[in-house]
Amino acid sequence: MKLDVKLHDIGEGMTEGEIVQYFVQVGDKVEVDQPLVEVQTDKMVAELPSPCAGIVKEIIIETGETVQVGTSLLSIEEEFSSIIANKPRTKIEATNDAAAVNNKAEMRSSTPFRRVLAAPYTRKIARENNINIEDVPSSDPSGRVTEEDIYRFIEGKQAMKEPIIEVQPVSSIENPPHEIPFKGIRKQIAKKMTQSLFTIPHVTHFDDVNLTNLYKMRDELKMAGQSISLSAFFIKALTISLKEFPIFNAELDEANDRIVLKKNYHIGIATNTDHGLLVPVVHDADKKTIRDLHRVIKELTEKAITGKLTVSEMQNSTFTMSNVGPLGSTGATPIINYPETAIIAFHKTKKQPIVNEHDEIVIGHVMTLSMSFDHRVADGATAVAFTNRFSSLLEQPHNLLLEMI
Repeated sequence: MKLDVKLHDIGEGMTEGEIVQYFVQVGDKVEVDQPLVEVQTDKMVAELPSPCAGIVKEIIIETGETVQVGTSLLSIEEEFSSIIANKPRTKIEATNDAAAVNNKAEMRSSTPFRRVLAAPYTRKIARENNINIEDVPSSDPSGRVTEEDIYRFIEGKQAMKEPIIEVQPVSSIENPPHEIPFKGIRKQIAKKMTQSLFTIPHVTHFDDVNLTNLYKMRDELKMAGQSISLSAFFIKALTISLKEFPIFNAELDEANDRIVLKKNYHIGIATNTDHGLLVPVVHDADKKTIRDLHRVIKELTEKAITGKLTVSEMQNSTFTMSNVGPLGSTGATPIINYPETAIIAFHKTKKQPIVNEHDEIVIGHVMTLSMSFDHRVADGATAVAFTNRFSSLLEQPHNLLLEMI
Protein backbone atom coordinates (compact mmCIF):
# COMPACT_ATOMS: atom_id res chain seq x y z
CA MET A 1 0.00 0.00 0.00
CA LYS A 2 1.38 3.39 -1.03
CA LEU A 3 1.31 6.16 1.62
CA ASP A 4 1.97 9.88 1.02
CA VAL A 5 3.91 11.75 3.72
CA LYS A 6 2.48 15.27 3.94
CA LEU A 7 3.65 18.50 5.54
CA HIS A 8 1.52 18.85 8.66
CA ASP A 9 1.12 21.63 11.20
CA ILE A 10 3.90 21.04 13.72
CA GLY A 11 3.02 23.95 15.97
CA GLU A 12 1.40 27.37 16.47
CA GLY A 13 -0.75 27.33 13.34
CA MET A 14 2.02 27.26 10.75
CA THR A 15 0.80 27.48 7.15
CA GLU A 16 3.92 26.69 5.12
CA GLY A 17 7.45 25.35 5.33
CA GLU A 18 10.66 25.20 3.29
CA ILE A 19 12.16 21.80 2.46
CA VAL A 20 15.74 21.97 3.77
CA GLN A 21 16.99 18.44 3.08
CA TYR A 22 15.93 14.81 2.81
CA PHE A 23 17.56 12.13 4.95
CA VAL A 24 16.45 9.35 2.57
CA GLN A 25 16.54 8.56 -1.15
CA VAL A 26 14.23 6.64 -3.47
CA GLY A 27 14.63 2.92 -2.78
CA ASP A 28 15.73 3.35 0.83
CA LYS A 29 14.09 1.17 3.47
CA VAL A 30 12.76 3.17 6.43
CA GLU A 31 11.48 2.30 9.89
CA VAL A 32 8.64 3.83 11.90
CA ASP A 33 9.63 7.25 13.37
CA GLN A 34 12.85 7.39 11.32
CA PRO A 35 13.58 11.03 10.30
CA LEU A 36 12.68 11.54 6.64
CA VAL A 37 12.95 15.25 5.88
CA GLU A 38 14.04 18.49 7.53
CA VAL A 39 11.64 21.44 7.22
CA GLN A 40 12.16 25.13 8.02
CA THR A 41 9.03 26.74 9.49
CA ASP A 42 8.44 30.31 10.60
CA LYS A 43 10.01 29.57 13.98
CA MET A 44 12.26 26.55 13.83
CA VAL A 45 13.86 23.74 11.88
CA ALA A 46 11.97 20.48 12.45
CA GLU A 47 12.30 16.87 11.31
CA LEU A 48 9.31 14.92 10.01
CA PRO A 49 9.40 11.22 10.99
CA SER A 50 8.15 8.26 8.98
CA PRO A 51 4.59 7.19 9.91
CA CYS A 52 5.28 3.60 8.83
CA ALA A 53 7.92 1.09 7.82
CA GLY A 54 8.48 0.55 4.11
CA ILE A 55 10.37 1.58 0.98
CA VAL A 56 10.69 5.17 -0.30
CA LYS A 57 9.02 5.15 -3.72
CA GLU A 58 9.10 8.82 -4.76
CA ILE A 59 10.48 12.22 -3.69
CA ILE A 60 7.71 14.60 -4.76
CA ILE A 61 8.98 18.04 -3.62
CA GLU A 62 12.56 19.18 -4.28
CA THR A 63 14.77 20.72 -1.57
CA GLY A 64 14.65 24.50 -1.38
CA GLU A 65 10.95 24.70 -2.27
CA THR A 66 8.38 26.28 0.06
CA VAL A 67 5.05 24.45 0.22
CA GLN A 68 1.74 24.77 2.07
CA VAL A 69 0.61 22.54 4.94
CA GLY A 70 -1.06 19.44 3.50
CA THR A 71 1.29 19.10 0.51
CA SER A 72 2.61 15.60 -0.18
CA LEU A 73 6.41 15.56 0.15
CA LEU A 74 7.27 11.92 -0.59
CA SER A 75 5.61 8.53 -0.82
CA ILE A 76 6.36 5.24 0.94
CA GLU A 77 5.31 1.71 -0.02
CA GLU A 78 4.19 0.26 3.31
CA GLU A 79 5.81 -2.96 4.44
CA PHE A 80 3.44 -5.64 5.67
CA SER A 81 5.98 -7.34 7.93
CA SER A 82 3.37 -9.28 9.91
CA ILE A 83 2.03 -10.98 6.77
CA ILE A 84 5.50 -11.79 5.54
CA ALA A 85 6.52 -13.13 8.96
CA ASN A 86 3.57 -15.56 9.11
CA LYS A 87 3.98 -16.82 5.56
CA PRO A 88 6.05 -20.02 5.18
CA ARG A 89 9.29 -19.20 3.36
CA THR A 90 10.93 -21.47 0.84
CA LYS A 91 14.65 -22.02 0.66
CA ILE A 92 14.84 -19.92 -2.50
CA GLU A 93 13.00 -16.99 -0.84
CA ALA A 94 15.32 -17.11 2.16
CA THR A 95 18.36 -17.05 -0.15
CA ASN A 96 16.93 -14.11 -2.15
CA ASP A 97 16.14 -12.17 1.07
CA ALA A 98 19.71 -12.64 2.31
CA ALA A 99 21.08 -11.40 -1.01
CA ALA A 100 18.80 -8.36 -0.90
CA VAL A 101 20.01 -7.48 2.61
CA ASN A 102 23.63 -7.77 1.49
CA ASN A 103 22.97 -5.57 -1.56
CA LYS A 104 21.25 -2.96 0.63
CA ALA A 105 24.17 -2.95 3.06
CA GLU A 106 26.61 -2.46 0.17
CA MET A 107 24.54 0.47 -1.14
CA ARG A 108 24.53 2.11 2.28
CA SER A 109 28.26 1.68 2.71
CA SER A 110 28.97 3.08 -0.75
CA THR A 111 26.72 6.12 -0.25
CA PRO A 112 27.30 7.31 3.32
CA PHE A 113 25.14 10.18 4.53
CA ARG A 114 26.36 12.69 7.07
CA ARG A 115 23.75 14.94 8.64
CA VAL A 116 25.16 18.44 8.75
CA LEU A 117 24.11 21.12 11.23
CA ALA A 118 23.56 24.39 9.35
CA ALA A 119 21.03 27.20 9.07
CA PRO A 120 18.60 27.14 6.12
CA TYR A 121 20.14 30.29 4.62
CA THR A 122 23.61 28.69 4.81
CA ARG A 123 22.25 25.65 2.95
CA LYS A 124 20.76 27.96 0.33
CA ILE A 125 24.16 29.58 -0.30
CA ALA A 126 25.67 26.11 -0.75
CA ARG A 127 22.93 25.05 -3.19
CA GLU A 128 23.26 28.25 -5.25
CA ASN A 129 27.01 27.64 -5.63
CA ASN A 130 26.59 23.92 -6.44
CA ILE A 131 28.38 22.97 -3.20
CA ASN A 132 27.59 19.73 -1.35
CA ILE A 133 27.34 20.99 2.21
CA GLU A 134 28.53 17.61 3.48
CA ASP A 135 31.95 18.34 1.91
CA VAL A 136 32.38 21.66 3.74
CA PRO A 137 34.58 21.51 6.88
CA SER A 138 33.21 23.39 9.90
CA SER A 139 35.26 25.94 11.82
CA ASP A 140 32.79 25.87 14.74
CA PRO A 141 33.60 23.54 17.69
CA SER A 142 29.98 22.31 17.62
CA GLY A 143 30.40 21.14 14.02
CA ARG A 144 27.94 23.73 12.69
CA VAL A 145 28.64 24.86 9.12
CA THR A 146 28.37 28.65 8.75
CA GLU A 147 28.15 31.06 5.81
CA GLU A 148 31.86 31.87 6.30
CA ASP A 149 32.71 28.17 6.01
CA ILE A 150 30.82 28.01 2.68
CA TYR A 151 32.59 31.07 1.26
CA ARG A 152 35.97 29.80 2.52
CA PHE A 153 35.30 26.46 0.79
CA ILE A 154 34.39 28.23 -2.47
CA GLU A 155 37.55 30.34 -2.33
CA GLY A 156 39.61 27.21 -1.72
CA LYS A 157 38.14 25.51 -4.80
CA GLN A 158 38.74 28.61 -6.93
CA ALA A 159 42.35 28.85 -5.73
CA MET A 160 42.99 25.30 -7.00
CA LYS A 161 41.96 26.28 -10.52
CA GLU A 162 44.27 27.98 -13.02
CA PRO A 163 43.82 31.72 -12.76
CA ILE A 164 42.17 33.29 -15.79
CA ILE A 165 42.81 36.99 -16.24
CA GLU A 166 40.19 38.92 -18.14
CA VAL A 167 40.72 42.56 -19.06
CA GLN A 168 37.49 44.53 -19.04
CA PRO A 169 36.75 48.22 -19.33
CA VAL A 170 36.18 49.73 -15.91
CA SER A 171 32.75 51.00 -16.95
CA SER A 172 31.51 47.47 -17.72
CA ILE A 173 32.32 45.93 -14.32
CA GLU A 174 29.16 45.56 -12.27
CA ASN A 175 28.76 45.00 -8.55
CA PRO A 176 25.23 43.63 -8.12
CA PRO A 177 23.63 43.93 -4.66
CA HIS A 178 23.42 40.87 -2.44
CA GLU A 179 19.84 39.76 -1.76
CA ILE A 180 18.60 38.01 1.39
CA PRO A 181 15.29 36.09 1.24
CA PHE A 182 12.64 37.73 3.42
CA LYS A 183 10.88 34.64 4.75
CA GLY A 184 10.92 32.05 7.50
CA ILE A 185 11.81 33.26 11.00
CA ARG A 186 12.84 36.74 9.78
CA LYS A 187 9.40 37.28 8.20
CA GLN A 188 7.66 35.96 11.32
CA ILE A 189 9.65 38.36 13.52
CA ALA A 190 8.64 41.25 11.26
CA LYS A 191 4.95 40.33 11.52
CA LYS A 192 5.07 40.06 15.31
CA MET A 193 7.01 43.31 15.78
CA THR A 194 4.60 45.18 13.50
CA GLN A 195 1.62 43.73 15.37
CA SER A 196 3.14 44.77 18.71
CA LEU A 197 3.99 48.36 17.71
CA PHE A 198 0.68 48.99 15.92
CA THR A 199 -1.37 47.50 18.79
CA ILE A 200 0.44 48.52 21.98
CA PRO A 201 1.23 52.13 23.00
CA HIS A 202 4.83 51.61 24.15
CA VAL A 203 6.41 53.63 26.97
CA THR A 204 10.02 52.95 28.01
CA HIS A 205 11.50 53.62 31.43
CA PHE A 206 15.31 53.71 31.90
CA ASP A 207 17.22 53.23 35.14
CA ASP A 208 20.66 52.29 36.52
CA VAL A 209 21.33 49.36 38.86
CA ASN A 210 24.37 49.04 41.14
CA LEU A 211 25.54 45.42 40.68
CA THR A 212 28.72 45.72 42.76
CA ASN A 213 27.50 43.43 45.55
CA LEU A 214 26.03 40.95 43.06
CA TYR A 215 29.35 40.72 41.20
CA LYS A 216 31.08 40.11 44.52
CA MET A 217 28.60 37.35 45.45
CA ARG A 218 28.95 35.73 42.03
CA ASP A 219 32.76 35.70 42.37
CA GLU A 220 32.49 34.16 45.84
CA LEU A 221 30.19 31.43 44.53
CA LYS A 222 32.58 30.77 41.65
CA MET A 223 35.48 30.35 44.07
CA ALA A 224 33.33 27.85 45.98
CA GLY A 225 32.78 25.86 42.79
CA GLN A 226 29.32 27.21 41.98
CA SER A 227 29.32 29.08 38.66
CA ILE A 228 26.02 31.00 38.36
CA SER A 229 25.14 33.35 35.49
CA LEU A 230 23.83 36.85 36.16
CA SER A 231 20.72 35.99 34.13
CA ALA A 232 19.73 33.44 36.78
CA PHE A 233 19.78 36.17 39.45
CA PHE A 234 17.89 38.52 37.11
CA ILE A 235 15.06 36.02 36.57
CA LYS A 236 14.76 35.25 40.28
CA ALA A 237 14.52 38.98 41.05
CA LEU A 238 11.95 39.39 38.25
CA THR A 239 9.65 36.66 39.55
CA ILE A 240 9.70 38.15 43.06
CA SER A 241 8.98 41.63 41.68
CA LEU A 242 6.23 40.39 39.37
CA LYS A 243 4.40 38.78 42.29
CA GLU A 244 4.40 42.15 44.05
CA PHE A 245 3.41 43.99 40.85
CA PRO A 246 1.19 41.45 39.02
CA ILE A 247 -0.01 44.06 36.52
CA PHE A 248 3.20 43.41 34.54
CA ASN A 249 2.57 39.66 34.45
CA ALA A 250 -0.71 40.26 32.65
CA GLU A 251 -2.44 40.29 29.28
CA LEU A 252 -5.04 42.76 28.00
CA ASP A 253 -8.17 41.01 26.71
CA GLU A 254 -9.74 43.80 24.66
CA ALA A 255 -12.51 41.60 23.30
CA ASN A 256 -13.92 41.08 26.81
CA ASP A 257 -12.80 44.40 28.34
CA ARG A 258 -10.59 42.88 31.01
CA ILE A 259 -6.98 42.60 32.14
CA VAL A 260 -5.98 39.00 32.85
CA LEU A 261 -3.44 38.64 35.68
CA LYS A 262 -1.50 35.45 35.04
CA LYS A 263 -0.96 33.00 37.88
CA ASN A 264 2.06 31.39 36.23
CA TYR A 265 5.45 33.06 35.86
CA HIS A 266 6.90 31.95 32.52
CA ILE A 267 9.89 34.14 31.61
CA GLY A 268 10.87 34.43 27.95
CA ILE A 269 14.57 34.88 27.15
CA ALA A 270 15.19 36.82 23.93
CA THR A 271 18.09 34.98 22.25
CA ASN A 272 20.08 36.03 19.20
CA THR A 273 20.80 33.09 16.84
CA ASP A 274 21.81 32.42 13.24
CA HIS A 275 18.11 31.75 12.55
CA GLY A 276 17.04 35.15 13.92
CA LEU A 277 15.63 36.25 17.27
CA LEU A 278 14.15 33.31 19.22
CA VAL A 279 12.44 33.44 22.63
CA PRO A 280 12.77 30.20 24.61
CA VAL A 281 10.72 30.19 27.81
CA VAL A 282 11.68 29.31 31.39
CA HIS A 283 8.39 27.86 32.61
CA ASP A 284 7.39 28.24 36.29
CA ALA A 285 10.47 30.32 36.98
CA ASP A 286 9.16 31.27 40.43
CA LYS A 287 9.33 27.62 41.54
CA LYS A 288 12.99 27.17 40.57
CA THR A 289 16.11 27.86 42.61
CA ILE A 290 18.81 30.14 41.27
CA ARG A 291 20.92 27.07 40.52
CA ASP A 292 17.99 25.49 38.63
CA LEU A 293 17.47 28.71 36.66
CA HIS A 294 21.15 28.77 35.65
CA ARG A 295 20.90 25.20 34.33
CA VAL A 296 17.63 25.76 32.44
CA ILE A 297 18.82 29.04 30.88
CA LYS A 298 22.01 27.35 29.67
CA GLU A 299 20.09 24.40 28.15
CA LEU A 300 17.51 26.60 26.40
CA THR A 301 20.14 28.97 25.02
CA GLU A 302 22.16 26.09 23.56
CA LYS A 303 19.01 24.62 21.98
CA ALA A 304 18.10 28.00 20.48
CA ILE A 305 21.56 28.47 18.96
CA THR A 306 21.65 24.95 17.49
CA GLY A 307 18.04 25.07 16.23
CA LYS A 308 16.82 22.29 18.52
CA LEU A 309 14.07 24.12 20.41
CA THR A 310 10.70 22.39 20.52
CA VAL A 311 7.40 24.24 20.09
CA SER A 312 6.51 23.77 23.77
CA GLU A 313 9.80 25.40 24.81
CA MET A 314 8.76 28.63 23.01
CA GLN A 315 5.16 28.91 24.20
CA ASN A 316 3.14 30.65 26.93
CA SER A 317 5.61 33.29 28.11
CA THR A 318 4.08 35.88 30.45
CA PHE A 319 7.02 38.33 30.63
CA THR A 320 10.17 38.66 28.51
CA MET A 321 13.72 39.74 29.29
CA SER A 322 16.58 40.54 26.93
CA ASN A 323 20.17 40.54 28.16
CA VAL A 324 22.02 42.52 25.48
CA GLY A 325 24.76 43.87 27.74
CA PRO A 326 27.32 41.22 26.67
CA LEU A 327 26.85 42.42 23.07
CA GLY A 328 27.93 45.94 24.06
CA SER A 329 24.52 47.63 24.15
CA THR A 330 24.34 50.82 26.23
CA GLY A 331 20.60 51.46 25.82
CA ALA A 332 17.57 50.71 23.65
CA THR A 333 13.79 50.67 23.55
CA PRO A 334 12.77 46.98 23.52
CA ILE A 335 9.57 45.99 21.70
CA ILE A 336 7.01 44.13 23.81
CA ASN A 337 6.52 40.46 23.03
CA TYR A 338 2.81 40.68 22.13
CA PRO A 339 0.39 40.00 23.84
CA GLU A 340 2.44 40.47 27.02
CA THR A 341 2.31 43.72 29.00
CA ALA A 342 6.01 44.44 29.42
CA ILE A 343 9.59 43.57 28.50
CA ILE A 344 12.85 44.43 30.26
CA ALA A 345 16.29 44.74 28.66
CA PHE A 346 19.65 44.65 30.44
CA HIS A 347 22.44 46.68 28.89
CA LYS A 348 26.19 47.03 29.33
CA THR A 349 27.61 47.04 32.85
CA LYS A 350 30.29 49.67 33.34
CA LYS A 351 32.83 50.36 36.05
CA GLN A 352 32.24 53.90 37.29
CA PRO A 353 32.47 56.08 40.42
CA ILE A 354 29.55 55.72 42.84
CA VAL A 355 28.81 57.04 46.32
CA ASN A 356 28.43 54.27 48.91
CA GLU A 357 26.39 54.24 52.13
CA HIS A 358 29.26 55.98 53.95
CA ASP A 359 29.29 58.87 51.43
CA GLU A 360 32.56 57.61 50.02
CA ILE A 361 33.34 57.68 46.31
CA VAL A 362 34.24 54.17 45.18
CA ILE A 363 34.40 52.27 41.89
CA GLY A 364 31.40 50.03 41.31
CA HIS A 365 29.63 48.01 38.60
CA VAL A 366 26.60 49.87 37.22
CA MET A 367 24.18 48.40 34.67
CA THR A 368 21.56 50.28 32.66
CA LEU A 369 18.16 48.70 32.20
CA SER A 370 15.23 49.71 30.00
CA MET A 371 11.67 48.54 30.48
CA SER A 372 8.93 48.98 27.88
CA PHE A 373 5.34 48.55 29.03
CA ASP A 374 1.78 48.79 27.68
CA HIS A 375 0.48 52.19 28.79
CA ARG A 376 -3.11 50.97 28.41
CA VAL A 377 -2.49 48.49 31.22
CA ALA A 378 0.01 50.19 33.54
CA ASP A 379 1.19 53.69 34.41
CA GLY A 380 4.68 55.17 34.61
CA ALA A 381 4.70 55.43 38.41
CA THR A 382 3.94 51.71 38.71
CA ALA A 383 6.73 50.89 36.28
CA VAL A 384 9.21 52.95 38.32
CA ALA A 385 8.10 51.21 41.53
CA PHE A 386 8.53 47.83 39.82
CA THR A 387 12.08 48.53 38.60
CA ASN A 388 12.99 50.04 42.00
CA ARG A 389 11.96 46.79 43.70
CA PHE A 390 13.81 44.74 41.09
CA SER A 391 16.94 46.88 41.49
CA SER A 392 16.89 46.65 45.29
CA LEU A 393 16.94 42.85 45.11
CA LEU A 394 20.01 42.90 42.85
CA GLU A 395 21.81 45.64 44.78
CA GLN A 396 21.44 43.64 48.02
CA PRO A 397 21.56 40.06 46.69
CA HIS A 398 21.57 38.53 50.19
CA ASN A 399 18.01 39.84 50.53
CA LEU A 400 17.25 38.11 47.24
CA LEU A 401 18.31 34.82 48.83
CA LEU A 402 16.24 35.52 51.95
CA GLU A 403 13.13 35.98 49.80
CA MET A 404 13.49 32.31 48.78
CA ILE A 405 13.32 30.99 52.36
